[in-house]
Amino acid sequence: MKENSPQNGKNRGKSSEDEALFGNPKQLKNLELALQDMYYLLSRGYAVRSALVLVGNRHRLRTRQILALQGMSCSAEEVLNRQENELRPEQIRGKTLYLDGFNILILLETLLSGGYIFRGLDGCYRDISSVHGTYKRVKHTEGVLMAIGRALQGLGAEKAVLVFDAPVSNSGRLRALCCKIAQVNGFAWEVLLDNAPDKYLVQQGRAVCTADAWVLNHCTEWFNLGKYIINSLYGEDKPATVICFEV
Repeated sequence: MKENSPQNGKNRGKSSEDEALFGNPKQLKNLELALQDMYYLLSRGYAVRSALVLVGNRHRLRTRQILALQGMSCSAEEVLNRQENELRPEQIRGKTLYLDGFNILILLETLLSGGYIFRGLDGCYRDISSVHGTYKRVKHTEGVLMAIGRALQGLGAEKAVLVFDAPVSNSGRLRALCCKIAQVNGFAWEVLLDNAPDKYLVQQGRAVCTADAWVLNHCTEWFNLGKYIINSLYGEDKPATVICFEV
C-alpha cells in the first residue's frame, strides 16, 4: 500500500513552528494576555481586524498566534448571546442537526493528529489548520466520521444533515465516503454540497453544529458538537495540545 494512502498517510498535525509558539510557557502566557486585551477591546465595540492589529503588535505575535487568538476571541455580548442560544445535550434527542462539515471534521482531524486546537471564550474549540480550496483526506478522517456518527446516535438525534463546501476540491469524494460510512453503520445522515454552506446553515436557523463565529452570531440555536465529542473522548484529561484560557 502506498505511503500517501488515506490509511497510513498524512496527519493534519502541527506546523514546524507550532511547538515554539504554543508549547512554550512564556509564549502561552503572552497569548493569554493578548486574549484578555482582545476581550476588552471587542467588548467595547472595536472591530475584530483593528483589535487584532493592535493586540498583535503590542504582544509581538506571529501569524499562527494571531490566527489562534482570533479563534479564541469574542466580546462579552457574543459570549452571552451564544450561551443563550446553545442547546444542551439532553435537548438533541429527536432533532435534525445541521453540521458544518469541514468545520467539525478538520477540527477533530487536527486534534487526533496531534495538532494544537484552542478553546474560545464561547466554549467552542477551533483549529488553525490551513485548508485553502482543497481538502485532502488524512489517516484519521474515517475515525473522525465514525466518532461523529456514534456521538449523534448516543445523543438520540433523529437525523444529521452534513453540509460541505461544494467549491472545495475533493468535496465530492468526501461526500461519497460519508454516504458509504452512513450506509454501513446505519447512521441517519444526509450529505449535501453547497456553494455557500454558512448561509445555508443560517437559513436553517435551528440545531446548527459549528464553531464558525459568523454562523453562531446569526443562527437561532446551535449545539457544540465539537466540544461534546472532545469531552467524550478525553473528559478532563485533555492533551497538552488543547489550549484553554480564562479571562
